[in-house]
This record gives sequence, C-alpha cells and structure tokens, in this order.
Amino acid sequence: MDSGKRSAPTAHATTDTDPQETAEWVESIDGVLSAGGPGRASELLARMRERIEDAGGEPSPSHPSSIVTDYVNTIPASADARYPGDEAAERRYRAWIRWNAAVMVHRAQHPSVGGVGGHIATYAGAATIYETGFNHFFRGKNHPGGGDHVFFQGHASPGMYARSFVEGRLSEEHLDGFRQEKSRAGHGLPSYPHPRLLPDYWEFPTVSMGIGPMNAIYQAQSNRYLQARGITDTSDQHVWAFLGDGEMDEPESRGMLQLAANDGLDNLTFVINCNLQRLDGPVRGNAKIMQELEGFFRGAGWNVIKVVWGREWDDLLARDHDRALVDLMNGTPDGDFQTYKAESGAFVRDHFFGRDPRTAKLVEDYSDDQIWNLRRGGHDYRKMFSAYQAAMAHRGQPTVILVKTVKGYKLGPSFEGRMASHQMKKMTLQDLSEFRDLLRIPISDAELGKDVYRPPYYRPESGSSELEYMLERRRALGGAVPERRSKYTQISLPDAKAYELAKKGSGAQQAATTMAFARILREILRDTNMGHRVVPIIPDEARTFGMDAYFPTAKIYNPRGHTYMSVDRELLLAYKESATGQILHVGINEAGAVAAFTAAGTAYATHGEPLIPVYVFYSMFGFQRTGDSFWAAADQMTRGFVVGATAGRTTLMGEGLQHGDGHSPLLASTNPAVVSYDAAYGYELAHIVRAGFERMYGGEHPDPNVMYYLTVYNEPISQPAEPEGVDAEGILRGMHRVAPATAGTIPAQVLASGVAVPWAIEAQRMLAEEWDVAADVWSVTSWSELRRDAIDADEAVLYGREAREPYVTQKLTEGTGGPVVAVSDYMRAVQDQIAPFVPQRFLSLGADGFGFSDTRAAARRFFRIDVESIVVRTLEALALDGAVSADVPARAAEQYRLQDVTAGRTGNAGGDA
Repeated sequence: MDSGKRSAPTAHATTDTDPQETAEWVESIDGVLSAGGPGRASELLARMRERIEDAGGEPSPSHPSSIVTDYVNTIPASADARYPGDEAAERRYRAWIRWNAAVMVHRAQHPSVGGVGGHIATYAGAATIYETGFNHFFRGKNHPGGGDHVFFQGHASPGMYARSFVEGRLSEEHLDGFRQEKSRAGHGLPSYPHPRLLPDYWEFPTVSMGIGPMNAIYQAQSNRYLQARGITDTSDQHVWAFLGDGEMDEPESRGMLQLAANDGLDNLTFVINCNLQRLDGPVRGNAKIMQELEGFFRGAGWNVIKVVWGREWDDLLARDHDRALVDLMNGTPDGDFQTYKAESGAFVRDHFFGRDPRTAKLVEDYSDDQIWNLRRGGHDYRKMFSAYQAAMAHRGQPTVILVKTVKGYKLGPSFEGRMASHQMKKMTLQDLSEFRDLLRIPISDAELGKDVYRPPYYRPESGSSELEYMLERRRALGGAVPERRSKYTQISLPDAKAYELAKKGSGAQQAATTMAFARILREILRDTNMGHRVVPIIPDEARTFGMDAYFPTAKIYNPRGHTYMSVDRELLLAYKESATGQILHVGINEAGAVAAFTAAGTAYATHGEPLIPVYVFYSMFGFQRTGDSFWAAADQMTRGFVVGATAGRTTLMGEGLQHGDGHSPLLASTNPAVVSYDAAYGYELAHIVRAGFERMYGGEHPDPNVMYYLTVYNEPISQPAEPEGVDAEGILRGMHRVAPATAGTIPAQVLASGVAVPWAIEAQRMLAEEWDVAADVWSVTSWSELRRDAIDADEAVLYGREAREPYVTQKLTEGTGGPVVAVSDYMRAVQDQIAPFVPQRFLSLGADGFGFSDTRAAARRFFRIDVESIVVRTLEALALDGAVSADVPARAAEQYRLQDVTAGRTGNAGGDA
C-alpha cells in the first residue's frame, strides 16, 4: 500500500475461530433487521448478553462497549420521518439569516466602532440545527401549552438576532448595535444571551460554559415540580438545551445527568453541536467525541440519538454490505475528520475512502465535487427533523441528540473547518463575495464594494412568499422565540403574624440564628395564601440546619414518590418523600442546588407563576464554590433567599480549614444583584425576611430582581426580644444601635455584625467598668449595603445627582462620637468596606487567614476578634486619638493575656457543627 495511505482500521478486529458460524449468525441478524427492524434486533442481543452473563461470561474487552454504537446515524434512512415543511422556502430564508448573522459581526469590526468582537463561525455551522427547531418544534409563549424553554448556545447569538431581524422583531439599527449597549442605547444588543441586558428577549444566560446544561436540567425538573404541586400545567412544555461538544468537558455539563435520568425528564432534550473542535484545536484529536458522549449519556440513563451523516451518505451505506465503510468511519479519529473538511473532495477520496479498496470502489463513480458535498448530518434538515421528532416522542428518559457539523459551514475556505475560525471576526471582500454567491443573496457587486466593512443586510420586501411562510410557521408554533415575559400572578405575602415568634426572642433558652430563621420559614410555609409557593432547597444538611422538622409535613419532592420502607418511619421527624413534595433535597450537590434555585426563582418570568426559593447551605460552600452560578442567576434575574448557615470563621467548633467561612459576605458583595445581611438576632431576621418578600414579590419596588443572602450561625445565644421603638429602617439599610453607652466618660463606638454583636456588648461593659470608656454598640446588619449606599452618595455629582451624606456617616454622627472599631467573624476586608465613609478614626478586627480545628474561644483569641481583643483595639484607637495614655493598649493586652490562646473565653460549646 502507498505510504501516503493507511490500512483499513483494525481497532475492533479479532481472530474469528469459526467464520462460517459467524456468517450464519450475521445472516440471522440481517433477517431480524429486515423483519423487525433495529429495535427488535437490539432486544434479541440484550437477551443474549443476559444469558452470557448468567453463565458467568463477560463481553470481550476487544469489542466496543454495548453502550456505544457504530459511527452512523441512530435513525436509519428507512426510518427517517417525512419532512413536512416547504424545503425551498426554508432554504431561501435560512440563507438570508446566515448572511445577516455573519454581516452583523463583520460590521461590528468597523474602524469607527473599534472592533468589539463577535463570533461568525458557530452559528454558520449550527444554522440547520436551529432552523429545524424554529420552523417545526420551538413553541412560543402564545402556544396553548405555555411555550418551550430554549437554552441557546451563547456563541450562536448572532443567528438568533439575524432571524429576529428577518422576522421584523429587530431593526437594522439593532443589528448595528451589536456589542454596543451603551453607545447605542435603545438599540444595543448584548454579545450573548443575557436576560438582564435584554429582558424582553433572552430567557436563559448560557455563555458561561457548563452552566447552561446544568440549568436546563433543573429547569426541566422545575417544570415538572410546578405541575406536581398544582401551580400550573407544564405538561406540554419542552426544554431544549443547545450545547457545544467542547463545552461538555466542563464538569457541570455532565455532573447532573443522573438527575434527569432518575426523574425521567422526557421533557428535556440536549442538542450537542459536535463540530469536533474547541476554541484552539480538536476536542478529541486522537479519538471520537461523539462516541465518548454517546457512551457517557447512555450510561447515565439517557436516550441517545446520533445525527452523523447527511442523506448523501445513505446510498453509500446501503451498498456497504461488508461494513468496510462503517469500519472506516468507526476507526477514523476526529482530528482526521477535521482535516478532511479543510481540504477538498480529491483529498477526501485519497485520504479517507482510499484507505480501503472496498470503500474506494464505493465512490469510484463520484466526482470530487460529489465527494466534497457528502454532508455531515447537522447540515441536513431532514435528518435533524427526524431526530427532533424522535426525541419529542420518546417517553421515560431525557434525550440527547449528538449532531456532527462543520464549524464555519458555508463561510468559505478561509473559515470552514479552520482551527482559528472561532477567533475570526472579519471577512475580506472576496470572502463576502463568495459567501453571497453561495447563498444567492441578491446584493450587487457595486453594493458590496462600497465599503468592505459595511456590506448590506438583506431582508425581502413584505409580502415575499418565503417571508410569509416563515412568519406563519412561528404563528402556528405560538409566536416569537426567544422571548421573555415578566408579567406574573400577584400573590398575597405573609402578614405580620408570621414574624411574631422571631420577634419575641428565645426567653430563658438560647437559640442560634439558624434556628430563628428556621422558625420564620416554618411559619411562612404554613401561610395558606402563599406558603405552597415557597421552595425550600437543601443540599443534604437539613438536620444540621434544624430543618428536618419540615420533612413530615412539607415532604421531599420525588416524582417517583416514596416506595421504600424508611428506617426512621416511626419517628416524629421521619424522612418522607412524595411526588407532590415541597422540599427540593438535592443531595451533596451545591451546583445543582443553585441551578434549582435559579429555575424556581425565575418561575415568575418563565411561567408567570411565582415560586420563592429558599436555598439553605453550609456557608463556606456557597459563593466560594458556586459564585459563577450565582452570577448567572443574577443575569437571569432570579429572585429568592440564599441562606448561608453555619456562618463565620470561628463558629464551627472543630471543623477545620475548609469549613471556616471568613469571606462569603465579601464574595457576595461582588454580585450587584445580591443583597447581603449578617444579622445578629432573630428579630432582625424577621424584618429582613419580610422586606425581602416585599421587595421581590410585592410588586412595588423599582428593582425587585435581587437575591437576599442571609448569614446565620449555629452558635446558640440568648435571643433578645425586639426592643420597643426598634430602628427598623436602620436594620434594613445596614446598621442600628443596639446598646447605647450608659456608663463611662470617654466616647467610642463599636460596630459588630452577626455572632460578634454579643461580644461587642460584653466589651462595652468591660470598657466602661475597667477603662471609663463609653462605647455605643451598633449591630451592622449589612456592611455591603452600607457601602453601596455610600458609593451612591459619593458618586452623586459624577452622575448629575444632588450631593448627599452616606447613611453610615449620618448614623455615626448620631452616636456618642469617638473612634470606631469594627468587628465580625469574617476577615477584616468585610468590615473595611465602609472605612472610607467613617468620619472618625476607624480600626477593624477580623478573622484573616485559614480556619482550623479548635474551640470557639481558642479560635477567636487566635484571630484577635474576641471580647478582650475588642477592648484592646478600642483602647488602641483612643490612644491614637490622644484620649487615653499611649501605654494603655499594651497594658490591657498583657492584662488580658492576648498572646495566650488558652486564655480565650468568648463563645460557648453549644450548637451542632
């Protein structure tokens, strides 16, 4: 054989000990295929495998796994569905959309714009995938069933904009506003699907790789949950997620597949665009990503449909009686397939078909052009239609459709199949001319040549038969897609009685703020007007958080119900599952919990029926572990409560480094849609939770699209009753005075949050009795809200507003005066957020560094945030101001043995870790 050619693949070849018997078996299977089809043949093979396993045998490791099929279409040509559309009309306007999508990105690189980027190649390769859906499957909001939920691949957004332009939803001015949202205000288009930036258009943010697949799964689950809970009928809604093969390397992309299979989410279809290349190179150069994904999804319990080849291959495969072509397909790695599409028909003849004399003979009568036009399946709308229809008809499992495409398809040799196509934003005049000719766009050379940066868009005049057909298809399917609506059923919020218990305090007992919150939530769940809309989300820590009390009444959602005998069935707080359960118990799965939170917290928009998610988690495993998902939740305008339980660096006795949370409020402060609170007492939580409901779901706040992040602790303390005349406004805006100074003559102010407030109050007593210091104590419920208000005030003149004093400045001038010391169970940077806006000297204390295992008292002494450390730090501030002698702080530190970790006494031993 020539050195330039390879022998036929032998990856699956074995020595046949009895070829005659093998031939008879193959003949028998051929008979079954002819009479009963592939399904019946698969049934027989499954039974045979069972018999072999019963006899103690195993499948030979030299054969491919039974969960991976040949590298051909799952649906054979004989079973392809009849295509119901007007193929000629669809082909014409698909060309218009392809043209406009590419031109939009190209025009955005005009020198006058500055080159804002964009992606041409992704949509070019996926146009048929999307258009088959738009023309025949994606149901809009006006559909009687409520409409589908479509997660578009982020880099394909130009295609969606281009279609909307042809439909008349967007103008030419909009397309020219691509990636220029502020400079072309009113007509700017965001780069990717960003609901917050285009709130009437995009529903789901997807361009943060891996979050789209995960959120789509939980959206499908949420749809079923709404149905099971009797809130709305979602039985005729489908969730579509369009993904990339490179994206499937993200752990989040694959990590939730078992949920979809376990829940039997046949209302969900993944469509994976397998163009075989990442941004920089092949996804699997030496292997086959479609085969890998087929095995992965089928092993996870999904229905798998492969669309590998277009109809042009059907005749070749039908004549491939000895499987030479199939074996060649099976053995050719993706890296080679990519090379073929960047070359020519002659190259494919020599380097693919020419590797085996039998396959070479199959195409001996084909011209090089015919070979070049052997399309991949993702560019054949008939093959795509058959796959979509099969997915919609399948029951009991989610479906994944693996679609083979060429990145940059039809963009010409400079783009098509090239590794650099993802980074290519501009086209030469020759590229544009060839692209126009290929698509048959009626634009003249003169128009094209006027300005190479401004090739014209194309949309036909109203009345065009193709355009009318296109619009009729969308009307028949329920209107425009994508579209987001935010009108929803108004709900009655809990009245004041739901918060009374929390405001009464804990009396003679002690209670952690975690328990105080659990009691508030219990009362809200009991509310007859809206309690059924609350969605508690717990990642396998309900008993730690005191929320196991909800199990017997609210029950845990499981679409399969509770069919086993529970080990704790006789206990009062037995673990109970139900097909109509209210609690989403996601297991040890923080990423999945945020996805569930997002789906529930956007039901007001996706379904017009509000759900109020309450996601309670181990605080360290929230914003640190899943911050990207919370950012996407903010983009999707999710509303709900996020509760970081077991909060703080030192409250978790004995837990250690990875559990000691000293920075979550700081991480949360970076998300503009998160309203963060670090409450000390149950009555503060009551005001905050009530205000959160009113802001998010009361219908009157100008910015309801926020998430409330509440930190709660597991350390029991004496919960005071709400004081008469409490400063409710201060609680909500970020600080209120909980203990005015009553003794001492030297003024100072101590600011504390969360579990540190009782330490500050004890320090106040010591300062007065031992050092004649009169210190006001403030409970800072939100350092970040104080900072946001202060920044808004600080920037007022820059933004043309009237200058004003920050709230934190205003409040501190109302106090006794003197320097300010700020402390919490978090790193100093949390407290330091307000430092520039404090009019007095400002010093802080914080738990900087890694956590460790020890008692609360020892940990707090180590970090110098305990009672005695607050006293010394206050004296230090006073000494710097000249209010006390310079040697006083050092004397106090020695007196309190600050260098001795064993001398710490702040905190108790109660509470679960």
